[in-house]
Amino acid sequence: MTLKDITVGKTAKVLKINGQGAVKRRIMDMGITKGTDINIIKVAPLGDPIEINLRGYALSLRKADAEMIIVE
Repeated sequence: MTLKDITVGKTAKVLKINGQGAVKRRIMDMGITKGTDINIIKVAPLGDPIEINLRGYALSLRKADAEMIIVE
């Protein structure tokens, strides 16, 4: 299951980040690393972007990037 599939109000734990190079590095630099708990706060009306809460701050993430994050 990917982060994109999680519904609003649910919490998920990061298992793996797919992707390569600069894209993967950018996601990791935002604080999304293996074992991090992520709470889905809200989704934009057209579905892109999604707002998540992790490590005490809110972050907006594109659906394309959320699709690279494998969660449980």
